[in-house]
Amino acid sequence: MTEVASLITPLEARPLKNTICLFDVDGTLTLARQAASPETLTLLSALRHKCAIGFVGGSDLIKQQEQLGTPALPVTALFDFCFAENGLTAYRMGKPLKGNSFIEWLGEEKYQELVNFCLVYVAGLKLPIKRGTFVEFRNGMINISPIGRNASIAERNAYEIYDKEHNIRHDFVLALRENFPDNGLTYSIGGKISFDVFPTGWDKTYCLKHLEEEKAISGVDYTTIHFFGDKTFKGGNDYELYEDKRTTGHAVGGPEDTMRLLKELFEL
Repeated sequence: MTEVASLITPLEARPLKNTICLFDVDGTLTLARQAASPETLTLLSALRHKCAIGFVGGSDLIKQQEQLGTPALPVTALFDFCFAENGLTAYRMGKPLKGNSFIEWLGEEKYQELVNFCLVYVAGLKLPIKRGTFVEFRNGMINISPIGRNASIAERNAYEIYDKEHNIRHDFVLALRENFPDNGLTYSIGGKISFDVFPTGWDKTYCLKHLEEEKAISGVDYTTIHFFGDKTFKGGNDYELYEDKRTTGHAVGGPEDTMRLLKELFEL
C-alpha cells in the first residue's frame, strides 16, 4: 500500500498543488452500491497527475474498497485522501489518520435508546418488501434503512421510487428529531434506501479538518476545494459540504455527469 503511494507524485509537486477534488461515491463516482467503471478510474488517475484527489462517503472503507478499489490495488492507493464515514476513518497517501468514534461520543445508554426506537419504528412500517440489516453500526455513525441493507440492487431501485412517493425516510427522520431533540444528532438522507445518523458537525464537512492539517505536513494549502456530489439538496448527505464556504460545489446527476465536468474543468 505505502509502496504504491510512494510512486505517486508528491502532493507539493502537483501542477495544481493548491487544488483538490473531492468526490461523493454513490451517485457521483459510481451507481449506487456498484463498482466504478474502468473509464472513471482512468480519468481519475489522469486528474491525479494534475491535482490531489479524494473521496468522502458515509459508508465504511470496506464498501468503498468494493466500489472504488481493484483486486490488485487497495482504494487507499488510488486516491490521495480517503474519507470513509465522512472522514471519521481517514487515510492520507495510504496511511491512516486519527479517527473518531460515534459510540464513545454518544454513550451506550443513549445509543441503545436510539437503536431501540428505530427498530420499533421499522417494525411498524408496512412496505412492499423488507429484507435485513435495518441498523448498521459504523465507527462514526449509524445507518438506518427502512427496507434493510440486504436488499438487492433491483429492490433498492424499486424502493427509491416508493420512498419518493411515500416519504418513508423523510417521515422517519422527522420522528427521530421529535423524539430525540437534545441528543445533538444530525440525520442525513443519502443513497437509495437509507439515512445516516451522526453527531452534529460530523457530516461530510468533517473531512475538511484533515485537509486543513496538510499545510503543516507538506506545506500545501488547499485554497481551491472542488466537491462533486449528487445529494446536494437540503437534508441530503452532500448538502453541507456542497454549501460550505470553503468548497466549490458541483451538483451532478451521476458518474457520467461527473466525468463530463472533470473533462471541462481540467481539460482531460
